[in-house]
Amino acid sequence: MKLTTAVLTTAVLAAGAAVSLTTAVVGAARLRQDARHQAERNEVAVARNQLDWLTQMSTNPDLAKLWTPEDIDVEEYMQLLHANQQICTLSLRDRLGFVRHGQLPFYASMLMNSDVCRRYWARFGDLRAQEAEGDERAEHFTEVLDRAAKTHSRAQPSAA
Repeated sequence: MKLTTAVLTTAVLAAGAAVSLTTAVVGAARLRQDARHQAERNEVAVARNQLDWLTQMSTNPDLAKLWTPEDIDVEEYMQLLHANQQICTLSLRDRLGFVRHGQLPFYASMLMNSDVCRRYWARFGDLRAQEAEGDERAEHFTEVLDRAAKTHSRAQPSAA
């Protein structure tokens, strides 16, 4: 009888330990998932602020004039900011996982079909590359857009 009680007690303790361990593992996984979701929400909030700013800057000449570099006219700068807005939107979609594997070059090519996107990239692509340093995903995104811009620039007939 004592042996049966000891075995039963051991089985109950082992089952309790297994449940505790399972609960701890599930809890840890849930915490990681919650942290990832919070990081994504933060990224979306920051991107929304940037996209709102770009919308204002690309549609309001008086506001754009305050930020326009001296060697560019306001209208051109507003067009470049609109191109940047399109690139930022694609970047956010990519970072959130909404661009399927292998589709980024296609989307980058579609953007770089636009002359204003190529002009934006020619002017600010190096700055975006500097911003991306140290972030593997951002570096990849920048490299893909750079390749697309160069491909489309070579394909365009020269204006002579």
